[in-house]
Amino acid sequence: MTEASAFDPATATIAIVTYNRSHLLTRLLDSLVEMDPKPGHVVIVDNASTDDTTDVVESYRDRVGTEIVYRRLDTNTGGSGGFSEGMRVAYELGSTWMWLMDDDVEVLPDGLARMGHWAPRFKSIQGRRYDYDGSPFYWQYRVAESMAIPIPFAPAGFDESGFKAMNSGCFEGMFIHRDIVARIGLPDPRFFIYWDDQLYGWLASRITASVIVDEFVLRRTREIKQHDFGVRHMNASSNAYRYYIMRNRAIIKRYYRAKGVYNPVMFGLGTALTFGKELIRLVLVERTVRGTSHLLRGLRDGRAIARDAAWQPMPALAA
Repeated sequence: MTEASAFDPATATIAIVTYNRSHLLTRLLDSLVEMDPKPGHVVIVDNASTDDTTDVVESYRDRVGTEIVYRRLDTNTGGSGGFSEGMRVAYELGSTWMWLMDDDVEVLPDGLARMGHWAPRFKSIQGRRYDYDGSPFYWQYRVAESMAIPIPFAPAGFDESGFKAMNSGCFEGMFIHRDIVARIGLPDPRFFIYWDDQLYGWLASRITASVIVDEFVLRRTREIKQHDFGVRHMNASSNAYRYYIMRNRAIIKRYYRAKGVYNPVMFGLGTALTFGKELIRLVLVERTVRGTSHLLRGLRDGRAIARDAAWQPMPALAA
């Protein structure tokens, strides 16, 4: 792609969200030291960690090879709040491209160059990543829009084009242009965790051609308990995740209503399937049925969000 030279790495900002995992953040920062080329900025949003995260960040200021902007929040705002703040800082720095990631990945040395290869063609891009064991990680890049749930068996292979259309997003590697951020606004911190990146990627796909590209750019550095179904894995979860998985369906519903795509029957089916999937996760992955109450509590609290007359989607950043 001859146009790839038009991408300037200095116009990109890597935005990292971390919370009490300085040992993982260290591995990520080590990988940034080895990156070539490097971004113009690295923004680190610390969700009020109580470990030695601040000291770790400071120890890398003269080693990463680019400017580090460190934001330590007063409270834990969850991944959603962290990414919203990270994108806000990157946007205000004037970044053209924002590359989002958690602290439990490392960047492959040529990762930014690989993402930049596609920058002249697309404005919402997702790269691929290796799992903890080195195998290719399958990410559900398509959602069934009417139900607002991922399609678990969307084809994993790529053709000669090297990309596939997506209508979702993942903050573990989302690479997005400021023009799109300006139009759809910042990620919604009210999610706290879960569904926030899927919705944000869906919003982006409504105004631009969003793609996942056949480029391995990240590697996961944290092992997660899984159940292997042969063609797909199912990860372990937590009571907090179970609560927000169900509560945040109401936030998606509010966005769907605002965008004029809400179908109560199909969306309700998606919510029921989500509830069923989480029950299966409890039984097969975590070998328990305890945790169901958190799913039910999430549904209950979601009803208050659905009825809130003052609720509004996140505003655009530019007219």
